[in-house]
Amino acid sequence: MSKDNAVEILSIDGHEVRVTHPDKLYFSKQVRLTKLDIVNYYLAIAPGALSGIRNRPIVLKRFVNGAEEEAFYQKRAPEDRPSWLRTVTLSFPSGRTADEVVVDDTAGLIWIVNLGCIELHPHPVRSSDLDHPDELRIDLDPGPGVGWGDVRRVALEVKSVLQEMDLQGWPKTSGSRGMHINVRIEPRRTFTEVRRAALALAREVERRVPELASSKWWKEERHGVFLDYNQNAKDRTTASAYSVRPLPDARVSAPLFWEEVAECDPAEFNVFTMPKRFAEIGDPFAKADAAPGSLEKLLELAGKDEAAGLGDAPWPPHFRKMEGEGRRVAPSRAKGMHAKAAPKKSAPRASRVKGPLITVANSPSEEAALAGLGRWKARHPEAAALLQIDDVLVDRMRGRSSTWTRIRVNLRHVPEKTRPMQEKPDPDDDPTRQWREWRSESRSSE
Repeated sequence: MSKDNAVEILSIDGHEVRVTHPDKLYFSKQVRLTKLDIVNYYLAIAPGALSGIRNRPIVLKRFVNGAEEEAFYQKRAPEDRPSWLRTVTLSFPSGRTADEVVVDDTAGLIWIVNLGCIELHPHPVRSSDLDHPDELRIDLDPGPGVGWGDVRRVALEVKSVLQEMDLQGWPKTSGSRGMHINVRIEPRRTFTEVRRAALALAREVERRVPELASSKWWKEERHGVFLDYNQNAKDRTTASAYSVRPLPDARVSAPLFWEEVAECDPAEFNVFTMPKRFAEIGDPFAKADAAPGSLEKLLELAGKDEAAGLGDAPWPPHFRKMEGEGRRVAPSRAKGMHAKAAPKKSAPRASRVKGPLITVANSPSEEAALAGLGRWKARHPEAAALLQIDDVLVDRMRGRSSTWTRIRVNLRHVPEKTRPMQEKPDPDDDPTRQWREWRSESRSSE
């Protein structure tokens, strides 16, 4: 290692890797960590991190101003990348293509970390076969107020279903409030088939523990822990094992042995504790590639669901309408649309919103959005007192190149006559609004 002003030059795998601004603070509120500290963390657990991303195209999620500022997504590989770093060309549902980085070794890993990629977001395919995933991903996403104990119980139910389907799951903490379970599969199914299998699994888990688990896409219909089957749609990625997450305590996505799931605490796994754990026990996912499974039984289950009248569930909004998919509109909006189409016997009240959903905050900062929710509750204490845990919907939205937070409130438990009006959200800083307005104007002028 050598130092040149504000640059650390590392010699890794026979390559020189520059770490620019090594002293830049990436975490400062609860712990203090510089960019170089993050680099050293990834050097300590590199074999584990590489097992989840090696030979896979990767989306660059860049925290260029540290973990406490907003990140942006970069699909296309930077033009000034090293000659030894390879790329592959991916096609997306939009029809566009992009050359994405493929990381094969520690030098490549540290090179993308230097770009601000504290999280690692690989696609579930290998660079040799971009059309057939070799991994089914189960994302357990707890709703607001849902406890970690419920996440663990749902994870163990997922394990039982997978075993019945002759599949092996590899669990890890998400590094936030949820849990991920990765399943290595034979790379011979399309993205659509893998997603269909994931939906069947989600519905089966919901049937077995209906009080804890939900397969419903629309947040207003969910409760408990949502099994996000759409993470298996093409072009979707999740943070892989050992990724550093942008939480104040610098926790990481920790691979687990199944016997650890029932008692583990996600806060125990962070940048400080993971290197020691890795040195002592190795990588719990070390044998994940040894025996990929078949999706036959899950797809048979999907066929039974469809024969019983369960059609396809909603896809992400940027996908084209799929065969068998119902109306891609939230149930509350669908009711409003139906009401508009029906003959009106009397004029609707103008002072109240018809549907139960209202938006209370839009902001690039989740902290600012939550503060706005607090102000809304203070203005409407009677309505706030009637809200249930699942009535506050915190949507982490993905914009064109960054993430932002939208907070909505479901007023289904508030009597219609006393529901607050839809007010101007506070704050109301939707970073996609200007682009959407421009796009709308462009279309109307065509």
